[in-house]
Amino acid sequence: MQLSRTGVWASQLGLVPATQARDAAAAIEAQGFGTLWVGEADGREALTHAGLLLEATERLVVATGIANIWARDAQAMINAARTLAEAHDGRFVLGIGASHTPLVARRGHDYTKPYSAMEEYVEAMGRASYTSPPPASEPPWILAALGPKMLRLAGERAEGAHTFFVPAEHTRWARQLLGDGPVLVPEQAAVLAVDRGAARGLAGNHVAKYLDLPNYRRNLERLGWTAEDLDDGGSDRLFDALVAWGDEDAIARRLVEHLEAGADQVALHVLTESPTRLPLAELEAIRAALPPGSGILG
Repeated sequence: MQLSRTGVWASQLGLVPATQARDAAAAIEAQGFGTLWVGEADGREALTHAGLLLEATERLVVATGIANIWARDAQAMINAARTLAEAHDGRFVLGIGASHTPLVARRGHDYTKPYSAMEEYVEAMGRASYTSPPPASEPPWILAALGPKMLRLAGERAEGAHTFFVPAEHTRWARQLLGDGPVLVPEQAAVLAVDRGAARGLAGNHVAKYLDLPNYRRNLERLGWTAEDLDDGGSDRLFDALVAWGDEDAIARRLVEHLEAGADQVALHVLTESPTRLPLAELEAIRAALPPGSGILG
């Protein structure tokens, strides 16, 4: 599984018309980023969305971060990944996850045992038959993981782990738990802002939204963050740990911090004042600030 050192996590792509999303994917490829991550919640179905973006690009790897296991059965999931991998020369990475209680409950599913559900799902993916023309090789797939049990499963049964809403200290801890082999790709939220007040104006809602989800809160508690940090939208100290802000060089330094902590790739998630404004100018500015000769884009 070959990944560029820096990818782009673009939540905005699910909120703009498909033609605009395709154009943005092509622009991100032209900027030199090697991987584009898209998610799945209430918007576009993740695998269909990935297909749209793959059609619009030539070299870019498209990855799901994540495709929800409750949205389709295991055979449909892996066979969709095989279809995309065969059609697009292996440029698709399947990221799957158990999601969160609110998103799962409204689909009518029981979220009481997400780890057991994931174990069974992974087993079923391994048994899935496929009679269409196969890809040259099986599509790589990784697990959304935060805690030790899911991280171990990611290392043992998948290519590795995709982490989201984590500080660099979690990347260091996750790498120690995973060992040297499995892939580790954390998402890193970022805003170009002159001070913390401006940064919180752009990213405060993002932080507050994810702090309301128990999985993320428990993960931060595991790292030693307290209720004083986690309540009321998060303390300034926590905000600084979760969101890279400042100028382009400051954001580039945070990406390097994750890489030095053991990440194989960092998925740069640039937030903007509007959830539908694509951060193409910001991505270009940050790309230009990445250390020359460091291999961070390659």
